[in-house]
Amino acid sequence: MFNNVLYFIIVLLILSISQQRGAPEDSLWYTLSMLIVTWGIFAAYCRWGFKRLLHPLAEPERQRASLAEQYHSLVFRLSVLAIFLFALDVHLFHIKTWLQVIPVVGSFSVLQGILAVLVFIAYQVTIWYFAFPAYDRAFHTGISRRSFIASNLKLNVPILFPWVLLSLIYDLIFLSPWTSLQAFMNRPEGEVIFFSLFLFILMIFMPGLIRYWWGCSPFFSSEKVNALKSFLGEKKFKYRDLLRWPIFEGRMMTAGIMGMVPRFRYILITESLMDILSIEELKAVVAHEMGHARYRHFFFYLVFFIGFAVVSTGLWDFFAVMLATRPFLLKLVGAGGPTDASLLYLLLALPVLVSMVVYFRYVMGFFMRHFERQADLYSALTMGGPGETVSSLEKIAILSGKIRDLPSWHHFSIRQRVDYLAKFLRDPGLIRKHNRFVTFCFILYLVAMISLGYFLNFSPTKDRLFNEWEEEAIYEHLVKNPDDVLLLQRLAMFYHKRGELRETVKLYERVLSLDDSQPIALNNLAWILLTADDVELRDKKRALALAQRAVALERSPVFLDTLAEALYQNGFAQEAVETIQEAITLARDNVEYYKMQLLKFTGEIKET
Repeated sequence: MFNNVLYFIIVLLILSISQQRGAPEDSLWYTLSMLIVTWGIFAAYCRWGFKRLLHPLAEPERQRASLAEQYHSLVFRLSVLAIFLFALDVHLFHIKTWLQVIPVVGSFSVLQGILAVLVFIAYQVTIWYFAFPAYDRAFHTGISRRSFIASNLKLNVPILFPWVLLSLIYDLIFLSPWTSLQAFMNRPEGEVIFFSLFLFILMIFMPGLIRYWWGCSPFFSSEKVNALKSFLGEKKFKYRDLLRWPIFEGRMMTAGIMGMVPRFRYILITESLMDILSIEELKAVVAHEMGHARYRHFFFYLVFFIGFAVVSTGLWDFFAVMLATRPFLLKLVGAGGPTDASLLYLLLALPVLVSMVVYFRYVMGFFMRHFERQADLYSALTMGGPGETVSSLEKIAILSGKIRDLPSWHHFSIRQRVDYLAKFLRDPGLIRKHNRFVTFCFILYLVAMISLGYFLNFSPTKDRLFNEWEEEAIYEHLVKNPDDVLLLQRLAMFYHKRGELRETVKLYERVLSLDDSQPIALNNLAWILLTADDVELRDKKRALALAQRAVALERSPVFLDTLAEALYQNGFAQEAVETIQEAITLARDNVEYYKMQLLKFTGEIKET
């Protein structure tokens, strides 16, 4: 399941970076035929791969110890291929543009996302369909192919629940008339605060939804169940219920815990695990799950996801500016075709994708493995020794397909876990040492992520660096195209930001000499002529004429504000009031500033 979390995150990122708008570039027939062809080739490859995997295993039990590892390796490779094909479907075959033309669907990004993700789920179902014989041979669960596919769907679809709810809320906010909230959500700090609150609330309440989705139900009273409940009571552990976990018809030997708060905290155990372990071994398993709650690992996972959201937002901006200021990419942007734009955004996303894989696979994976080790040590401490914890792990390893040495990025192998518990037997102080190690690593993580998050999102250094890159790219382009109006205008904005107003005025004058219908140049030059500290630059009459021409071209709140200021300074106070009132009506942000302007023009506040 942990691998699929990573897969779905990558898929959602690939989908979200697609900026396809307007009419589809290709025909519907072409898009559908290419989807069918790529799926057919993928299905044939899956069939060949799993048949090849089973071919040398015709003799009973031959190489069974390595089959589980080979199975997981092949599923991983096919899942990566499925992600690649999904990226082609989105960015080369433009499925998103066709989804946008469907009535209602086009208005809600969440509906477009759900339908697009179904394409990736179809690839996943194809993998599961052809993987079943190898899975059955490796793990001997005895379930049917239909149950295997249905169980995988039931297990993995909840990964998408947070994204669906978050996307729906975003859609409703941006379809609402709440302009101030929309403006807040468009800022980096707004995104982070909203995402953090949403994720915190979701992690509290979502376990109650997932238990019903998975079909979990309380165990019937039995000696083992009663013993486990008594054990939990003795340890004063607070939880909502002990539930039967029916994934893969309950034949997968596993247990889990979900829920940050006791009211929505559930301990899950599959029937097969309940059957094969003794009461003491089951207590050790439950103690392991208790350890996750005692050490508040769910809170740490919340921090990890928020940390990724903060850093990934900044990384996207960082890489976008860095790559977009390279000359060859400027040409690609200028091409303007949907395919070119899709390839550009895909190229911009590659560094973010690599960063994401590194973050989850190595950074978060590091903590997940050591959290599991913390839980193992807590289990051994709670049970008075590691014996029952070790024996439960060894049983699971043998009966689950000889997976003792199976590697995992989110768990140490069972051999490694058993070996570490053996060290605890020799050194009871190991638990204290390991807890200090985890705490030290988490503090390092916080320092690194806070520093990186600040630099990538809020630091003046980042803004200065971005400006330098863009200015360098503009100068390089102007060498070949000295009369490029838009680049000259952008360069003027850099000079304006640095306070070099005389150079700014010269650049805007040059822009208008090349094209006198540039509303931004007209407006910005008018504003300088109205507000410059250098009296020699001021010219309120010309500023009024420039502002009137800008508004005639585009009646935006910013341009109307400049015109209102020009009217006011030229003695037309009533006209200034009427103009700024129109700006307030049209404005979606900076409304308070425009209202202050209105008070100034009506004389209710004095100029500073």
